[in-house]
Amino acid sequence: MMYKTTGTCCKEIYVDVSEGVIKTVTFSNGCDGNLKAIAELSRGARAEDIIANLSGIKCGGKTTSCPDQLAEALRKAM
Repeated sequence: MMYKTTGTCCKEIYVDVSEGVIKTVTFSNGCDGNLKAIAELSRGARAEDIIANLSGIKCGGKTTSCPDQLAEALRKAM
């Protein structure tokens, strides 16, 4: 599933979730190293756990962040 982000440097998040478990996460644009780390740490985790851990994280003065947007993408994927 492709999710178009809002309010972040990353423009799109691609997630593959099967039976509530994250198979892959890929971000387009954004802070490459940090987003690769988030994707790697999310792989194999339960989507509901990642949603609980990442929801509400803010970046600088923004009202959202790439991790918060990943939580939104996972909500939509489920």
